[in-house]
Amino acid sequence: MSNSPPTPPQDVPSGIAEKLTDQSPDVLRDIARYADELAEHREREAQLAEQDEQDEEVEAEADLPDGVPSKATITVKEINDHRYYYWQWREGETIKSKYKGPVDSGN
Repeated sequence: MSNSPPTPPQDVPSGIAEKLTDQSPDVLRDIARYADELAEHREREAQLAEQDEQDEEVEAEADLPDGVPSKATITVKEINDHRYYYWQWREGETIKSKYKGPVDSGN
């Protein structure tokens, strides 16, 4: 083991590395445990968010009527003071639309 302190990884901000050098071995071990737990938590959160996003994409694709591509988005058009949902997508230079239904007045 070397008598000189270790060099912090390049990704660790210098302010954090400086604060760590002032801590006792017990506190450093507590920080290390906390950092591991926090990293695991953030990885879990990222995986859950990714799974939710994939689930939403699958649900959206399942809700698409025939002839509407998966890249379509829902837009609202106002006609004669009434609002309606339309699927809308681009085919080349043309914007295509397909009626979805009226906008619920309760929203």
